[in-house]
Amino acid sequence: MSELDPEDAKIITLARSTRARAGSAEGAAVRDETGRTYAAATVDLPSLKLTALQVAVAMAVSSGAESLEAAAVVTDDAVPDVAAVRDLGAKAPVLVAGPDGAVRAVLTD
Repeated sequence: MSELDPEDAKIITLARSTRARAGSAEGAAVRDETGRTYAAATVDLPSLKLTALQVAVAMAVSSGAESLEAAAVVTDDAVPDVAAVRDLGAKAPVLVAGPDGAVRAVLTD
């Protein structure tokens, strides 16, 4: 994979650190149209289950974001669910990284 844009590297770092801090299965971060970032971990409660990407998108929306420029998710899953990202950023690239931060895929659809 080619050299990452510094802003994309930043959201991967935020996703990794959030995953580690929460001891969660996934960590995610999104960047909105103004450059603000939102980082989140998986929510796994008996009454509420959300992926890290869903939580990060919800945080962005609740803060007034109107669109997303990019998203990153750190996960062991091969292909994460990106539906929430697509709701706010139809063309936003989703960087999928392993726990070591190495980008395994960039999802654009």
